[in-house]
Amino acid sequence: MADEKGWVRVLAWVPPSAALIVAAVVGAGALTEWKSYAPHTVDVTGSAKKRIVSDLAEWEARVTSTDADLVTSFKNLGAQVDKTVAFLKSKGVKDEEIHTSAVNRSEVYETTYEGTGEDRIQRRVRTGYTTGQSVIVRSTDVSLVERLAREVTGLIDQGVSVDSYAPSYYYTKLADVKIEQLAEASRDARTRAERTVEAAAGGARELSLRELNMGVINVNPANSTATSWDGNNDTTSLEKDIITIIHCTFDLK
Repeated sequence: MADEKGWVRVLAWVPPSAALIVAAVVGAGALTEWKSYAPHTVDVTGSAKKRIVSDLAEWEARVTSTDADLVTSFKNLGAQVDKTVAFLKSKGVKDEEIHTSAVNRSEVYETTYEGTGEDRIQRRVRTGYTTGQSVIVRSTDVSLVERLAREVTGLIDQGVSVDSYAPSYYYTKLADVKIEQLAEASRDARTRAERTVEAAAGGARELSLRELNMGVINVNPANSTATSWDGNNDTTSLEKDIITIIHCTFDLK
């Protein structure tokens, strides 16, 4: 008991400067230990790119008819749509590849003026009706659809009022390719990390995946590198590039 009290008194008499030295030594030891066990990580971005060719195309032709009488406009529209469908079949389009939309109508107005000067009055007078219907072709024969989009204007010679829109192109196996590309981008990320660490550290180091974040998947026109926060999904081009991004963090062992 006497010895313990003696030690207490001795510690109590330790000069402040000595206490600071002891604290510094203890703190340095703790800091060194923390550093030695702190995780070392490397962040990398992996990517994958694949060229695909669309295997499905969709094209729309808009047929319209305008007449002073609504019933006549509808009848004329029906005749023009029939001519359009017959034209498509003559080009090799199958029945099941042809789809028609619902018919819509709008009123046609003309602005007239009555009187002169301050007494002049503007009036909108209904002069007729416009009816319209879309004829849509959806086919895996992409080259046929492209040809139709160019040649359908020949219907004008048959008295058909038709507007041709640019085809839309799709790849039906896109979901499967996206999965493959995610795996490829992940492999690319690991390869980048391994080679970077080996070059920087002068030798190979074992890597352990800490975190993986999937970036965006962009489906772009061929040779385009455009990107967006939610990913692109191009339908305007026959050939497309799928660009996949992955962000990985690896622990170095």
